[in-house]
Amino acid sequence: MATKRTDILIQNKKASHDYFFVQSWEAGVKLSGTEVKSIRNGQANLTDSYCYIKDGEMFVKNIHISEYKEGGYANHEPKRERKLLLKKSEITKIQSKAKEKGTTIIPVKIYFNQNGFAKIEIAVARGKKLFDKRETLKENEAKREMDRAMKRERG
Repeated sequence: MATKRTDILIQNKKASHDYFFVQSWEAGVKLSGTEVKSIRNGQANLTDSYCYIKDGEMFVKNIHISEYKEGGYANHEPKRERKLLLKKSEITKIQSKAKEKGTTIIPVKIYFNQNGFAKIEIAVARGKKLFDKRETLKENEAKREMDRAMKRERG
């Protein structure tokens, strides 16, 4: 059985701190050639980016993909709006989940699948309150402490 190999290149680390993920989907993204090269070089940023639905199509906004330094005249605009490639049924599911109060659609990570296509993992997310964020930090710190204690016992 062949293993599914994906290379996660760009992650939105701030998203897991600020949101609870309700459900996630894999979406293709319409990119130009220089954008693909910049992403492969790790020159993209998902912070403050979000998705929205317009006329039955989904778009992602505020993803900063740096210009490819050897792109020349064919270079792209760094913060342009990009179309996500999803089936109509998936878009309607996402739209129904996102209509709930306090939810939003955010990109979580960009990666290339085993066929070499760029994919974006998007999630319907609910915002965390300040006390939820503190609780998450406490849980992460407790987990780190346990890992350190286990390492000391083994070593």
